[in-house]
Amino acid sequence: MRRARRMKAAALLLAGSMALAACASDETTSGSGGGEGGGGTATEELRVGLAYDTGGRGDRSFNDSAYAGASAAVEALGGELQEFSPNEDASNRAEGLAGLAEQGFNPVIAVGFNYDDVIAEVAPQFPDTTFAQVDGSNADGAKGGNVTGLIFAEEQGSFLAGVAAALKSESGHIGFVGGVQSPLIQKFEAGYVAGAQAVNPQIVIDRQYISPAGDFSGFSDPARGQIVAQGMYDAGADIVYHAAGGSGVGVFQAAAASGKRAIGVDSDQYLTVGADLQPVVMTSMLKRVDNAVEQFINDYSEGNVQGATDVSNDLSTEGIDLATSGGFIDDIQDDIEQYKQQIIDGTITVPTTVE
Repeated sequence: MRRARRMKAAALLLAGSMALAACASDETTSGSGGGEGGGGTATEELRVGLAYDTGGRGDRSFNDSAYAGASAAVEALGGELQEFSPNEDASNRAEGLAGLAEQGFNPVIAVGFNYDDVIAEVAPQFPDTTFAQVDGSNADGAKGGNVTGLIFAEEQGSFLAGVAAALKSESGHIGFVGGVQSPLIQKFEAGYVAGAQAVNPQIVIDRQYISPAGDFSGFSDPARGQIVAQGMYDAGADIVYHAAGGSGVGVFQAAAASGKRAIGVDSDQYLTVGADLQPVVMTSMLKRVDNAVEQFINDYSEGNVQGATDVSNDLSTEGIDLATSGGFIDDIQDDIEQYKQQIIDGTITVPTTVE
C-alpha cells in the first residue's frame, strides 16, 4: 500500500509538472536530510542536484519523470532541489554536473546515458558527494565508488507494448520510432519487436530512428518525429510506438492526423498530452524513473546508499509496466498479464539487441 501511495503521488506530481514545464524550479523549503558520501543524517539539510538529459524539463516524458520523483522526495523530506539543463549541443554537461557538486548539492543525480563519460570524469573529483546516474551502470565501479547506477529493463516493458500493439492492430502493420540510434534505445526496439512477433509472427514492423548515433537532437525534435511517424501511417501502420523523448509529441500528432493510434514511453503520456491528443495514446510503456529517483533520495537521506553498484528496476519490482489510462487496452489485460508473468518467471527471456 505504501508503494502504491507513493506511485500515485509521483504520477500526480508528474502530471502537475507539465503546466510548469517552462518555469525554473529553484524553490527551497526547510527540512532535514542530506549529507556527504553514502547518505545524510537527520540534522543536515537535504540539497538535491538534478542534471537533465537533452531537452531538459518539459519533455513530458523522461526528464519530467525524474523531476517528479525528485520533487516528491524533497516535498516529503524537506530541503532544496536545484536543476541543470545542458545547452543545445550538450557541451556543458561536465560543467553543469560539477557545478552542482561545487555548490554543495548532495546527492547529485544525472539523468540519461549521455552522462556516462561525464560522470566518470566528474564524480572522482568530488569523493564526498554521492552521485547517481539514471540509465548508467556502475556495477564495476569504473565511474567511481560514489556513483550508483539506476538501471531499467526497458526491453521487458517494450515487449508488453509490442504485445498490445499486435493484439490491437487491425492492419497487421505497426511501427517503431526511436529518438537516437543507440544501444539503450535499441533495447526498446528489440523488446517491442519480440513482443509483437510473439503474438503474430507475420506482423509487419516499420522501424526508424530520428537521428543517427551521436546526434542527440532526435530526442527533442517533434517536427521530425511527426514526419517519421507520418511516413509509417501512410505506409499502412495503424499503431506506432515511440522511444523518442520530447520528439514523441510529433508521433502523437501524426497519429491524430491519420486517425490512428500511438504508444507513449517512460511516463503515462495519456496524462501529459493535451485533451486533443489523448484519444490516440493507446498506452504507454512506463519506465518508473520517478520511483527510482525518489527511492534513491530516500535511501540517501537514511544513509542507505551503496556506491559502485546498480539498482535494477524491472517488471518484478514494478519499475517497468504498461499504463492503462484511457481504457484502450482493458480488453486485452488478461493476455498482457500472462506475458508479464512469463517474463517475471523467466519462461520468456526478452532480447536486448536487434537483429
